[in-house]
Amino acid sequence: MNPAALLPHQAALQIDPAATGWILTSTALVLMMTLPGLALFYGGMVRRKNVIGAVAHSTAAFMVVTVLWFAVGYSLSFGSGNALIGGLDAAFLNGVRIDTAHALAPALPEFLWVAYQLTFAIITPALIAGAFAERMKFTASLLFFALWHLIVYAPVAHQVWGGGWMGGLGVLDFAGGAVVHVNAGVAGLVCALVLGPRHGFGRDNLAPHNLAFTAIGAGLLMVGWMGFNAGSAWAADGIAAVAALNTILAAAAAALGWLVVEWIDHRRPTLLGMLSGLVGGLVGVTPAAGLVNPQGAMAIGLLAGVACWFGAVKLKRWLKVDDSLDAFGVHGMGGIVGALLTGVFADAAINGAAEGATILKQAIGLIAVIAWSAVGTGLILLVCKFTTGLRVDREQEIEGLDSALHGETLH
Repeated sequence: MNPAALLPHQAALQIDPAATGWILTSTALVLMMTLPGLALFYGGMVRRKNVIGAVAHSTAAFMVVTVLWFAVGYSLSFGSGNALIGGLDAAFLNGVRIDTAHALAPALPEFLWVAYQLTFAIITPALIAGAFAERMKFTASLLFFALWHLIVYAPVAHQVWGGGWMGGLGVLDFAGGAVVHVNAGVAGLVCALVLGPRHGFGRDNLAPHNLAFTAIGAGLLMVGWMGFNAGSAWAADGIAAVAALNTILAAAAAALGWLVVEWIDHRRPTLLGMLSGLVGGLVGVTPAAGLVNPQGAMAIGLLAGVACWFGAVKLKRWLKVDDSLDAFGVHGMGGIVGALLTGVFADAAINGAAEGATILKQAIGLIAVIAWSAVGTGLILLVCKFTTGLRVDREQEIEGLDSALHGETLH
């Protein structure tokens, strides 16, 4: 192959069959996290009349982001560009061939790198839907997902992972604590504030209709997270192994942490609490998974579980914000705690990339992601408000989005 034909972000492919096989598997695992994992997790937490609507949001995120990723999203995230955003050299995957690799992963075919990173791009906006569940127009959600992918996700991914300024500064985000979870959690909080609470919030029973769905979804998310975290080693090696173990440990520690504080506060343990804590632990360890030792992962998980309980229960009540399915409480709070604690527990004996990690660098990265996500999300919601409109009318909300918007019901 002619090296001169390579795009600026590419390298000559030096394929590693073991790594390629593992990332192929990881791609399938992470894709499963959105459909059916998150779809069932959220679908069980809404009321019966809105289950199809919740699942439709995960499906919409998949189809909208996939098409945009092919068109420009991949290039904006991982193509050559400047400190803020990638260029358009790989738009429509032009120049991506079977014998090329991305410079970040020269042992993997670039087509596989495109597919693996796509799965992260898909689930991120789907997480936001948990904050506006049961009241946003479907047309608005389609436009929101499209604009958010281009204006918020792609630039942040580039700044942290694709050669941008945060990566250059030394901000560590092993598998997406900031890029995925803080980014989505902050966007969810902005959505909840702008849309306002659901009809009957604080008065009517808005409890989950089927916690069995939610438990199945949480289980699928946890299994898929093996590809999310261990796959982010980009190889079948020792770092992938420690990331897999750390993921399991943190999930268990966080579920236990949530359970204890909930039991003290609420006088009874709930399945929803354990499942929420489990996901909070997965979120918390995501930025640190391949950078910390198991002791650090346990500490991160335990603290993330407590922080997520505080965010989803106490903070939401104090702010009187209807973050329907705790997008900020779990993903925002868990991601913030995990990202900061990565600066505390990063261990160079586990991963040389941990050398030089500090809380200050992590905090700078978090502030940047929070600001970019909040401002970008606010502007996108403003566009949606004056085009598609944001919220269903009162009668449609009372009837339920399944019937009112989709003409389908869960029998």
